[in-house]
Amino acid sequence: MQGLIGKKIGMTQIWDENGVAVPVTVVEVGPCPVVQVKTAEKDGYVAAQLGFVPQKPQRLSKAERTRFEKANVPAQRVLQEFAPDAADEVKAGDTLTAKVFEGVAYVDVQATTKGRGFAGVVRRYGFRGGPHTHGGHSKRRPGGIAARDLPGWVEKGKKMPGHMGCVTRTTQNIRVAKLLAEDNLILLHGAVPGPNGGIVRVTKALKK
Repeated sequence: MQGLIGKKIGMTQIWDENGVAVPVTVVEVGPCPVVQVKTAEKDGYVAAQLGFVPQKPQRLSKAERTRFEKANVPAQRVLQEFAPDAADEVKAGDTLTAKVFEGVAYVDVQATTKGRGFAGVVRRYGFRGGPHTHGGHSKRRPGGIAARDLPGWVEKGKKMPGHMGCVTRTTQNIRVAKLLAEDNLILLHGAVPGPNGGIVRVTKALKK
């Protein structure tokens, strides 16, 4: 399987074989039951639909409950699809754990970033702002936003105050510092997007 659904636990540090402190993010990957298997003959593509985080059945519609009952798995809150490896033979009802990442050195992590609300250009884009002394009256303002003559309007894509965060971001080529397969935990070198407790999508690195 190319990846699993996980939950960001938080950050800590470990020591490597050289005695160097390494900052790591702890991510709980799995267990992820297989809810449905997509085939090229029936669906036009090959994928396995995985679930994560058990859900109370009474919170789902009858049609949604039937899908889980048909696969003989508990109701799940999060559903995502992953492409299987060439040698994989998965079927509905199987449960995948962190052993999927055994021998994997780098992964890609996708998640929704923290929402920051409405932010100005200094916080949102790191603008320097105007002078704070000698009578400066534009301390945290963006400054001029358009040309006086041509084109005479604000160009599309101009960096201005607005909604910040709460977008999907993917961090690629994160090194796997340690894998605790028996506990379904993977320790990733550095930071990953999203808040603690947020849902993340961990896949084998595409570019490495």
